[in-house]
Formats: sequence, structure tokens, C-alpha cells
Amino acid sequence: MAFSLGTHIMLVPLGVALPFITLLMHYRHLRHGDPVAGLLARRWSAVMALQFAVGVVTGTVLSFELGLLWPGLMGRWGDVFGLGFGVEAWAFFLEAILIAVYLHGWARLRPRTHFLIGLPLPLVALLGAFGILTANSWMNTPRGFTLDEDGAVASVDVRRAVFTPMLGPQYWHFVVAMFMTAAFVVAGVYACGLLRGRRDRYHRLGFLVPFTAAAVLTPVQMFLGDFIARSVYHQQPVKFAAMELVWRTDTHVPEYVFGRLNGDGTVSGGLRIPWLDSVLAGFSPNTRVTGLTSVPTADRPTPGQATIVHTAFDIMVVLGSGLLLLALWFAWSWWRRRDWPRSRWFLRAAAVSGVAALVAVEAGWVTTEVGRQPWIVYERMRVSEAVTDIPADTLWAVFGVTVVGYTAILTVFVVVLLRLRTRWRAEDAGSGAREAVAGGAAAPGGEPPEPHVPYGPRTTRSREVRR
Repeated sequence: MAFSLGTHIMLVPLGVALPFITLLMHYRHLRHGDPVAGLLARRWSAVMALQFAVGVVTGTVLSFELGLLWPGLMGRWGDVFGLGFGVEAWAFFLEAILIAVYLHGWARLRPRTHFLIGLPLPLVALLGAFGILTANSWMNTPRGFTLDEDGAVASVDVRRAVFTPMLGPQYWHFVVAMFMTAAFVVAGVYACGLLRGRRDRYHRLGFLVPFTAAAVLTPVQMFLGDFIARSVYHQQPVKFAAMELVWRTDTHVPEYVFGRLNGDGTVSGGLRIPWLDSVLAGFSPNTRVTGLTSVPTADRPTPGQATIVHTAFDIMVVLGSGLLLLALWFAWSWWRRRDWPRSRWFLRAAAVSGVAALVAVEAGWVTTEVGRQPWIVYERMRVSEAVTDIPADTLWAVFGVTVVGYTAILTVFVVVLLRLRTRWRAEDAGSGAREAVAGGAAAPGGEPPEPHVPYGPRTTRSREVRR
């Protein structure tokens, strides 16, 4: 399931945030009568639908895996935290309907009506994220239930089960990460085009709008990242100890940047900064930080697991700091010259920013899930109590099928994206749309760029263009 979830989570940023970015460009098109913005919004909506279709497949597999691989978890706690999955399912159905109507409306609805129909899309995506984060934050800080004499769930307080202490920090940290990552990914695509000499307005606008959104969100995310780290310090002190490689409870605790935890509590390698961990946790070197040895060996991550958590956490922080520097570079240039940086080094950094953000998302997920070891429900149920007892041979076979299936799905996803890109370039080259709309005018002959929707069967004109 780690493979399935680790793959699916790479699609989540576009699923959650691409509707917002598309509508942002759509609004610019309506507000300023900008044909380039309209062209980009139409094409991004096609990518949004394609990503949604692929995300449905990978997400559905996860729902089956929860029941098949974790019968102990779902059997005992499903009534407590299952509401989140129900919310996510309803959000999924609503999103499917809205995307279908939005795509249908490009050539068939009045522009303002079409835009208004698309507005709920980002809200529904946020609702789906809320459902999933509700379940995951409950696993980190379980609340809202009572147990009978046999240890079974006797009653559920839905409000407390949903609004757990970690829900707020996790939700906002996750949502901003998704928006930031999707914006960097989209901007990175057009940064590659700019690096290859395609300096037309189509590429400049395709780069600037999402990158500006990412640059605004990145400092916010750094603040939220600090907030969730302090929440973990208070709510899950042993996980915090693993994130920071704190062996014994103490004050004036040093910060380690990378490094490896040994079985005797020492740390090999990495950069040691005296007192910094205590200062970060409580704004004072006198802050007392709980260590891994505060609980029995069986109730804490092993040194190897702690090293994985710590490394993943540091990768996330380092990449986030790099993205913040990139955003500050952009802001500084805009403040001084009212223009964005044109150097190739900036564009190179922007081109890889999407990949960096995706790696940071993966690292954050590893930090959250591995840091909870050996618990699947923090201090309530161990992983060994929740996992299936299916023979290992069967599990390896299922894993092999999953890898093959996911590889095929992602390959088709990438191939279709590349074919769409080729098709759009050919159509633009034939119609002169990108050059014609550079000054805000319509294409030659009074024909607007791409009069039909950017998906489905090719029109006679597009086939002629390709020939």
C-alpha cells in the first residue's frame, strides 16, 4: 500500500489545485478579454480531466487495499474514522459531475455562466482533501470514542472524532502544499519552453500566473510547516523525537541536519547545531524536548525508522527552503524592476521547482506515516495488530500486479499528455494563434484561437494542420 499511496499522492496536487489554477486563468480571460488566457484555461481543463480520470483509478485501488490489507484497522476503528472516507467519496462524485459540465460548457454555455459553474470545483476538491485528512489526523491523534470492557468501540462522538487536535495543522499544511506544488509543476512546464527559446506570450503567461501563485503561497507554507512541527511536538512527542533524532529527554537539545541515529542513541554524520532544536520547539534553549527513550522500546520507532523519518523531514525542509529562496528571487526582481527574472539560471531553477515540490510532498508523507511507527493508530493500535495475515506469497503477487498496473496507467497518462502537447503545437503553428494573440488580437481571418474544445476527435482543420 505504501507503493500505491506513494504513487497516488503524486497526482493529488493537480487533482486538488489544478481546478483553481485553471479558473484563475479563466477569470483573467473573462476580466481582460485575453485570448491567450482563454486558450491556456481550455487546455489546462483538458489536463485536469485527464488527471482526474487517472486519479480515480489509483484512488479506487487504495480504497480496496484499505479493506484487504488492513482488516484489523477497519474492523475495529472503521465506525470512528470512516466518516472521512464517506465525505471524500461524495466530494469525488460531485467533482466528476462538475468537471464533466465544465468541459461540456466551453463551446456551449455563455462565458459568464460557464465560469460560475466551474467555481465550485476548487471547493469540492478541498472538501475531498478534508475527508482524507480527517481520517489521517484521527490516526495521529485518536479522539471521540469510548471502549467497552472488551476493548471494542462502544460509542462515537462524531464531532470529536472529526475535529481532532491534528486536523487543523495537517489540513492547512496539506492544502497549501497541494496548491503550491501544482503551481510549481505547471510553471515548470512553461519554464522549460522558455528555456528552449519559446518566448511568446503563450509561454510567458502560462509561466507567470501559476508561478506567481506559487511564490505567494511558499512563505505561507513555511509558516504552516513551523506550526505543524510545533503541533507534533505537543501532540506526538515521540514522533517529534524521531523527526529530530532526540534520544533522551532534555533541555538545550541540538538540531541535526541529516545524520543517522545509532542503536546507542548517538548520531553519525550530519550537521550538529547546538541548542537549536529546543529553540525551534519552544523559542528558548531551556525548552524540554521529549526523547525516544521516554517510552519503552516496543512503543517507539527503531533507530532505522527514526533515521528514515528524520531524513524525510530534512529533505522536505531543505527543498521548501530552496523554493522559498526562488520565490524571494522572483519577488525581489518584481519589486525592483516590475518584471520577473529573465536569467537562464532562474528559469532552470523554475523548471525543476515542480519536481522539487513533488519530492517534498513525498517526503512529508513519509514523515507523517513512518513517524507514527510502531502505531497505525497512535498509542491505540500497532501496525502488527492491524495488518492482514494473508500469506507473504500472495501479498508479493498482489504487489507485482499493482506495480504493473500503476506503471501502465502512468505510462498512458504521460503518453496522452505528450500527444495533446504535440497536437496543440501543430494546431497553433497552422493557425498562427500564438503569434496572433500575442498582442491581444484575434487570429488571422478573424478566427479566434482554437474555436472548439481542446479534446475529443480532431476537427477537419486540425487534421489538415497535422498533414
